[in-house]
Amino acid sequence: MLTVILESAVYLCVGLIIMMIGHWIIDLIIPVDFPQEINDGNKAVGWVSAGIYAGLGFVIRSAIISNTISEDVSLLTGSIDTLVYATVGIVAFIIGYFVVDIINKKFNFNKALKEKNEAAGIMVFGIFVGIAFIVSGVIQ
Repeated sequence: MLTVILESAVYLCVGLIIMMIGHWIIDLIIPVDFPQEINDGNKAVGWVSAGIYAGLGFVIRSAIISNTISEDVSLLTGSIDTLVYATVGIVAFIIGYFVVDIINKKFNFNKALKEKNEAAGIMVFGIFVGIAFIVSGVIQ
């Protein structure tokens, strides 16, 4: 029982750190100041942030499940695998964001998010969660 509690605490810490770093990296890539926009009540950026956290949480969950099912995986190896899969998810989110933005010529995500276009934020949320499902499916 103590082992399960320790593993849960480690994976929780690793997951939270990965999600915060992933959010920070994507904030650097998307030319909108997430903390400032959220502080200003920009719901579009709020949706994007929620998509990052929800999507990465789903990818991290799948990585943890795939590692805990295999009894011969150590906690360190499982944590490293989780980091690797989350990194794949972060890169996939960034690629997906730009690919959909390039293909969809009727509007620009960067401009729409700055203009507080909530529909654009919801769309990016959906892109990130959809990509998370795909990455998760590959993991399992």
